[in-house]
Amino acid sequence: MAAGFASWGNDLYTGRRSYNIVGRRKIWFTISTILVILSAIFLIKPGLNPGIDFRGGSEFIVSGVADKDQQLAIDTVQKIAPAEDPRVATVGANSLRIQTSTLENAEVEQVKAALATAYGVPVGNVTSSFIGPSWGKDISQKAIIGIIVFLVLVTVVMSVYFRNWRMALAALLALFHDLIITVGVYAAVGWEVTPATVIGFLTILGYSIYDTVVVFDKVRENTADTLEQSRWTYAEKANLAVNQTLVRSINTSVVALLPVAAILFVGAVVLGAGTLRDIALALFVGMLIGTFSSVFLATPFEVVLRQQEPAIKAHTDKVLKARVAAAAGVSDEGELAATGPMFVPAGALKAGSHQGVAAQPKRRPTKK
Repeated sequence: MAAGFASWGNDLYTGRRSYNIVGRRKIWFTISTILVILSAIFLIKPGLNPGIDFRGGSEFIVSGVADKDQQLAIDTVQKIAPAEDPRVATVGANSLRIQTSTLENAEVEQVKAALATAYGVPVGNVTSSFIGPSWGKDISQKAIIGIIVFLVLVTVVMSVYFRNWRMALAALLALFHDLIITVGVYAAVGWEVTPATVIGFLTILGYSIYDTVVVFDKVRENTADTLEQSRWTYAEKANLAVNQTLVRSINTSVVALLPVAAILFVGAVVLGAGTLRDIALALFVGMLIGTFSSVFLATPFEVVLRQQEPAIKAHTDKVLKARVAAAAGVSDEGELAATGPMFVPAGALKAGSHQGVAAQPKRRPTKK
């Protein structure tokens, strides 16, 4: 299997095998649009579930419980504060976390005693903490500032590095695409948004842009001589770059997703709710969708932008017309007019030729 995968990757790189990813960009754009719309719907309803770090309130941890009945905790809190709608979650193997809005000091002590009695544990097994809403506001502002600064720097650096604002714009589109879908999935699952979740969101931006830059670097290399030849269009040479980096993208994603999936399983199933679960879900979804956008969204969108340039547009028309004219000699003209010019892979690459012994460096005669 490994040998077959390696052979497949080699065929993709040399151009002997090629998938028309760029040519089928309408399919990928449609899939991305549907995913973004669904994510936007989930963000509206049910919406994100902000954790106590963002909304503020009181939190109680009951450890060493034998009965993890969550309804018991809800009933216990509501006996003391009837207006409360506590959020209860299992933490680890034998602990419960109960979150409420801000309670008075007297109410906090009453809730601690009541929870200890309800679950049959010492009062010392019930801890309480208070988080003010200003903390969450500060975290939210810093997260937004961090994203804005990141996006501005990405735009400037990519525009300078690639000397092409279209690549920077396509990379930003892929970033927004990844972020919206990741946040939408998080809203659909209903897990609380914690500072760890925000860290996960910021991390996937870096991963997504890294994968996109690698693909774009190959696109720039392959398309540098586009206007100097008349065999392939800009889109076909860019498509070759996507195929050449496809195996690398798959390998990088698998290597990154396996440990994240393990952390997600441990955090969600073994340990219950916690920091590991929150950050792992954001990373897993973000990396998965980031790989998709780097291959199927960023480069096809960049090709759409480049094909609006007069020089690229004229070159593409020239190549396609020459291709139709060449095919007309062996095919029916009416059929060609109906089907149009077919996709031609931009490969295979030609191997270098051996120049023989004469090209080897001359050896100086040794002195006797």
